[in-house]
Amino acid sequence: MTRLFDLLYNQLKNNPLEASMSARDANGNWKSYSTEDVKNYAEQAASGLLKLGFKPGDKVALVIYKNRPEWVIMDFALQMAGLVSIPLYPTISISEFEYILNEAEVKAAFCGGLDLYDKLLAAGKNVPGLKNLYTFDRVAGRPFWEEILDREGLDKLEEIKKQITGEDLATIIYTSGTTGDPKGVMLTHSNIMHVIVETSNFLSVDAGEKVLSFLPLCHIYERAVSFAWFYRGTSIYFCGTDNLSGPEGDLASVKPVGFTTVPRLLEKIYEAIYNKGLALKGLKKVLFFWALRLTDDFELDQKLSPVGKLKWRIADKLIFSKWRAALGGNVRFIITGAAPCPLKIIRVFCAAGINVREAYGLTETSPTLTVNGMEPGGAIMGTVGYAINGVDLYIDKTSGEYNDDEGEILAIGPNVMSGYYKKPEINAGVFKEIDGRKWFCTGDIGKLVKGPNGKDFLKITDRKKELLKTSGGKYVAPAPIENRIKESFVIDQIMVIGDKQKFVSALIVPSEDGLKNWCMHKSIKWTNLEDMVKQERIIRKFQKVIDQYNPEFSHIEQIKKFRLVTSAWLPVHPDNSEAELTPTLKLKRRVIREKYKADIQEIYS
Repeated sequence: MTRLFDLLYNQLKNNPLEASMSARDANGNWKSYSTEDVKNYAEQAASGLLKLGFKPGDKVALVIYKNRPEWVIMDFALQMAGLVSIPLYPTISISEFEYILNEAEVKAAFCGGLDLYDKLLAAGKNVPGLKNLYTFDRVAGRPFWEEILDREGLDKLEEIKKQITGEDLATIIYTSGTTGDPKGVMLTHSNIMHVIVETSNFLSVDAGEKVLSFLPLCHIYERAVSFAWFYRGTSIYFCGTDNLSGPEGDLASVKPVGFTTVPRLLEKIYEAIYNKGLALKGLKKVLFFWALRLTDDFELDQKLSPVGKLKWRIADKLIFSKWRAALGGNVRFIITGAAPCPLKIIRVFCAAGINVREAYGLTETSPTLTVNGMEPGGAIMGTVGYAINGVDLYIDKTSGEYNDDEGEILAIGPNVMSGYYKKPEINAGVFKEIDGRKWFCTGDIGKLVKGPNGKDFLKITDRKKELLKTSGGKYVAPAPIENRIKESFVIDQIMVIGDKQKFVSALIVPSEDGLKNWCMHKSIKWTNLEDMVKQERIIRKFQKVIDQYNPEFSHIEQIKKFRLVTSAWLPVHPDNSEAELTPTLKLKRRVIREKYKADIQEIYS
């Protein structure tokens, strides 16, 4: 297999499924596509595109609000026809749609959900090349995607497919970024296929088992994993994050064995579990927090005494089994990526029998560079794992800004992009030649630690561009501080500040549910979050949290002052240039600093 659409034929030959992909219909019932269905729809869509006059190399955009099988079918169709897919985030502004559609010279777009057709129609007025716009939803007066299906040109399609190689461009993915215009990452079939083949063994799933998919397919992380599910012959159930939990939710309905996620969702699940524990009474509450304290000392592959084993069996039967039941009862593993996951979160889930494994990569690396494995000795909590086969890592210490064992992470491998689309000047700056080899500069800071299996495990310490430099000339990495302090149940979000200042401070978004439960526990009357954060007793609570974590950091890294802010930071905003998070939920530090400029000035006045 060298082309991505080969995965579809591989599943049809080796593990054909009656429910290869499923999603809920308008009535809330699961609708499934068999492997044969997916193949037929993809081939007929590809044939239809060729009949409409599209030629290999033409660009076609895909954009949806919620994951659905039609997106994947059309992705396969574009690959078969030799077209290049341009996946887009649905939440970007019309002006960003215009920028990407024009730069990528997009000729057609397929969309699904809410206002996307109207947004693309508005953007298309300033995109002269965009001639065709289709919707995945059947709406009167709008071209429906199935209208392009063609069964008569399949012979011509076969000739086109034979000419496609693994080195052909498969997709251009525009990175959301935290600053500047988005950049189009060019990935070939071979780039992505290498990741699929080399990471599939890390996915603890058998043919025919069920998984959930809710992270955006337009992001290479979920897209590559979805291809890997095809490779493993796994049944994929697409859904959103709005109906995951509860007795009628997708977790309970599907009972998946695993899924991929970002740390933010795991944090939300943990907060919900913790807050339910706070609401318990009597012996149930005592047992809950006894079990939770046990997780503080949990280690992977730990050896327990007979007494220790008995404690864990009791905790599992009374407490942890209920946590697993809340996730559908069958979840064996969760893969997390896209942002650092707090160690506390990984430890709690693993202790409860839900194996959370952190992986690492970038859009530019298709995406995976490292993975923590499920095998004994194959994972170290607090790291992002060891390099997949074919990938080499190098810690570049030449800048001198970091600790002796730290530096910028450089990578080389068959999954590294060919470059950014139409950006030769930027391409020259992201590759570095060392000893005759051309390394990709990730922009992330890290170090390598020896693992129990003898491999080098990668530990991310910060982003190169996010390092703060105090007025005293000391460098501070904000991410490790933020990830540690976010473990407090009363803190929802936090951003460390202090660039060019004498000391480090923080902006803190309280967890409304967590704080409300704490107030109830302390017999403090709750009004609303805006009023509560002004109360001296509440401020003292947050100061106590900061005082608890500060000793874990060096003097220069400790938070000296903070401000409580009550508006949650979101990836969506009416004026999307002002969204505080990227679509992958990373902090847009520049936007947040500007929004809270007055608060920051007050801190340092």
